[in-house]
Amino acid sequence: MSWTDEKIEQLKTLWGQGMSASEIADTLGDVSRNAVIGKAHRLGLSGRPSPIKKKTTRGATILALTERMCKWPVGDPKHHDFHFCGRPAQLGMPYCADHAAIAYQPASKKRPEERKVVSPDDRKVGTG
Repeated sequence: MSWTDEKIEQLKTLWGQGMSASEIADTLGDVSRNAVIGKAHRLGLSGRPSPIKKKTTRGATILALTERMCKWPVGDPKHHDFHFCGRPAQLGMPYCADHAAIAYQPASKKRPEERKVVSPDDRKVGTG
């Protein structure tokens, strides 16, 4: 099978509509899924999100939260678009893995301005 100008234009149109490579191959006929992917790559057609991957959601409202959902607040509670992360929470934690890594940091990872340094002059020595 050779790529005619007509088939290339049809490929570009179908690709732009978000059809999968398999669907495009079936529509064009006499071309494999891999041939469609290769031609799209050579033409420099833009990548598209995988139809298999879940689309990111806006998160969850307070009423939609369950014990298994991440309770990390996102945004300002005063605004209408305020929500909670809502991704699956780590076992025994209120947050997902990403937000737990932010919330629970070892003392050595704290920023220098958060560390309280006590000088010898600040210490009170008890008498008696």
